[in-house]
Order: sequence, then structure tokens, then C-alpha cells
Amino acid sequence: MLSLGSMSQPSTEHPTLVAAEAAPRLVSQIERVFFGKPEVIRMVITCFMARGHLLIEDVPGVGKTTLARALARSAGGAFRRIQFTSDLLPSDILGVTVYDQDSGEFRFKRGPIFANVVLADEINRATPRTQSALLEAMSEGQVSAEDETRNLPEPFMVVATQNPQEQYGTYPLPESQMDRFLLRIRIGYPDEASEGRIVAGGRRAVDPEQLEGVVRPAEIAALQERADEVRVDPSLIQYAMRVVGETRQSHALALGVSTRGAMAWVQAARAWALLDGRTYCVPDDLKTLALPALAHRVVLSSHHESVGKTRTESERLIGEILSRVQVPD
Repeated sequence: MLSLGSMSQPSTEHPTLVAAEAAPRLVSQIERVFFGKPEVIRMVITCFMARGHLLIEDVPGVGKTTLARALARSAGGAFRRIQFTSDLLPSDILGVTVYDQDSGEFRFKRGPIFANVVLADEINRATPRTQSALLEAMSEGQVSAEDETRNLPEPFMVVATQNPQEQYGTYPLPESQMDRFLLRIRIGYPDEASEGRIVAGGRRAVDPEQLEGVVRPAEIAALQERADEVRVDPSLIQYAMRVVGETRQSHALALGVSTRGAMAWVQAARAWALLDGRTYCVPDDLKTLALPALAHRVVLSSHHESVGKTRTESERLIGEILSRVQVPD
């Protein structure tokens, strides 16, 4: 058994029990510095357990960096932050070969992508060429640089942020990039009591460096494998396929949910169920994760762009589809 703020050898208990215990430990630890948002923390942990990547669209100053750093610290992993700017190069992310004068040889200097949790801050401020440097890492868990392929550490997760209110000097993420994110969420402002704790405590109250690991990266990796084994009834797969099919047939959408998106939605539901201590999914798992997993994967048709190609509109359309498709008993 692991206790809060301490490390132990990997547990030999049943994997489902380990998952059910790991979730509240991680939530409790992250809540020490990220106040009043347990549902957001659960989404982040679900994404991590599903081998996914997270896109946070929100205004500055709501704790995006704190959340990502707290996740890495609590999971006992390495954290790196990359500030995306218009002059950032792919080599600034992946790494570069340098000449070592001491050895007289060239060696590869790894970039910040080689970490367990990578914060891609303001990702839409980088050029499309630099954004695309993340595609292989997010899809394959590896990077190709200097004519060589290198594996990234496990577990590996990209937490990207962007401010939806700012357009000047930004490059919208292409559909191929958006499709690599398992979930897209908002954090939102904390409630009055939680915000009061933050203001009263100052920087010390929200410093993730005070956190210790409550699980090991190897345990997270093992639990990711267990998530693959969570059972999804054929009726739930059929339900998911009907929802996905509706997005492709909707006149309001120029681009529906991809096969990768459908797989991501179901995988997220598996992780969500595992964190509840279940070895099977229920309809509510899919319904809870439908908007975070699907809304960013669709593209509005031209006659809906006048309404605004916004997150709100895509979520509304997905919500309408969910209300039409019958949920299995």
C-alpha cells in the first residue's frame, strides 16, 4: 500500500484495486496545490492512464502550468515546459547533435520532449512546422531526429495550452494536430473559497515542487496496460459507432469524428472505468467523456461558421447528437 507523500515498491494487489486506490491518491496530492477542481484533476489522470494527450483551452492565470507540474511530481516523473513562440524551431523541441570537444565526437543532445509530462505552453503561437514536430511523439511515443529514431520515456504525456481569446500572432492547430489530443478541457476560475485560499497563501500555496510522488512511473505504465483490458460491451461499441456516424452525416459538420477519435473516446472510457475500480464500462463512462473527447475533432460546415467556429458551437452539435442516439440498457 502506498501512503500519501511516500513511495513504495510496486503493489502486488489486484490491478483493479491498485487503480481504484491510485486515483484518489493522485487527486489528493494534486489538490494540495490545485484547489477546487477535482473533476478537472480526474480528467487529467484519465487522459494519462489512457496514454493520451491533453489540450487545455483557457485564459491565462487559471493554473494550467501548476496542474501539469503537479501531475508530473505526483506521478514521480520528469516534467519539462516548452514555451511555444513564433521563432521556436523543431530542434528546440526534439534536440540537436553537437560536437563534444572533450571526446572529439558528435553526440545528440536531447530536447525537452524527453520527459514524462511535457507542457507545450501556448502551442498555437508556434509555426505549423514546429507544431508538426510533436506529431510523431504524440502518436508513436518516439521522435526521429538526426537520421535516428529515439524512444520517449514511459509514461509520456503532452499537456498543451492555448488561449481561445487571443488570435493575433497565433497559428490555429490543424485538424491532424487536434486529432492527436485525447481530451480537450477547460479549467475555469476556481470558486470563491478556493480562490481565497490561493490569494491568501500566495505562491507558496500553489508550488508543485512541494509535492512528492505517490505512485511510480512504472505503476502508471502498468495501469495503462490494465486500461486496455477493461471490457466494453458490444452494445456500447455500437452506441459509440452510431454517435460517430451521426457526426459524419451531419450537414452542420464538414468533418466528423475520425476512426482515431472513436478509438480515443472508447479508450478514455476504459481508463475512466478503471479509475472507478471497474473492469467494465457503463454507458455513463462514454457519455461523460463525449464532449471532451469528440468536440475538438469535428469541423463546422461553412454555413455554421457564421455562428462562429467556436468550441461552444461544436459542443452544442455533439450534445444534440448525443440526445438523439439511444443509449443501450
